Formats: sequence, structure tokens, C-alpha cells
Amino acid sequence: MSGRGRGDPLVLGRVVGDVVDPFVRRVALRVAYGAREVANGCELRPSAVADQPRVAVGGPDMRTFYTLVMVDPDAPSPSDPNLREYLHWLVTDIPATTGVSFGTEVVCYESPRPVLGIHRLVFLLFEQLGRQTVYAPGWRQNFSTRDFAELYNLGLPVAAVYFNCQRESGTGGRRM
Repeated sequence: MSGRGRGDPLVLGRVVGDVVDPFVRRVALRVAYGAREVANGCELRPSAVADQPRVAVGGPDMRTFYTLVMVDPDAPSPSDPNLREYLHWLVTDIPATTGVSFGTEVVCYESPRPVLGIHRLVFLLFEQLGRQTVYAPGWRQNFSTRDFAELYNLGLPVAAVYFNCQRESGTGGRRM
């Protein structure tokens, strides 16, 4: 891609555009699978993301609450994403300066298992207007982060990070 290193990786990776509108990062968001921290555009295999990641959230103080959304905008394949977006995880009521374990998991973590192509897995963090104001959707496929944010008055994300994932190579799925 042109402009590597000079552009926003969320724009270059088409997360901004395909999933959300342009936004300004205002809160720290750290996502890690085991010892591997997720950096925008890094590649992780399904075996490395089988278990729910550790997620740390920044923010001003514990009176502010956040919603974490994890989606795959490339389901079932990047060339035909007719299930876009697939909801992999939804955690609400996460107090600032803590992590997802302090929030409420309203849609349980489903590990990515892409079959065709390279999929982007996107974590988006939204600031809530208050506690217990966000509820689970009735489905995972054809989820819309934009519609969800609008429904619950979440506005634009305050942080986001994504990784790329494709099926395991033929050598087997050694856990990392």
C-alpha cells in the first residue's frame, strides 16, 4: 500500500470506511492474546486467537463506562462479505482504567475461524452514556457497528485496533 508509515493504519486497512466513520482516538485500548499484543494489521492465526484475549481500557476514571465490540467485516470471505459484519464478541459496562473482566459479556467470545482469504478482526471501543444502557443484538451475522452505535447513542469509537487472520497453514495448528 502506498503511504505506509505516514497514514492511519485503520484507514489503510479500510476499517475506517467499511466498519466505522473517521474518528479520533481518545482512550487507550490494549488487546493481547497470550504474550502477543495486537497491533494494527498484524497477522494472527486462528490457533493463536482461540481463547478470549485480555483487554485493557484506559479512560479518565472508573465512573466512565465503555462497550467493546469485536467484528469481522470480511465474513464469510473478503471477496464476498455477505455476512458483513460478523459479531464475535460484545462486552458492555467496562469501567475506565480496567479491563473486560470488569464488564458484562453480553455476547460471548467466538474465536475467528476464517475459511477463505484474509479476514480483518476489529476491536472497537465506545464510551457509554451510562451503565446498563447497551443490550445484546439477536444475531451475530449482518451486525452493523454503525447502526448499533446509533441505536445506543454511542457516537463514534474512542479507540480501535485490528488484526488480520487466515486459516491455519497445512502444517497444523500449534498453539502459541
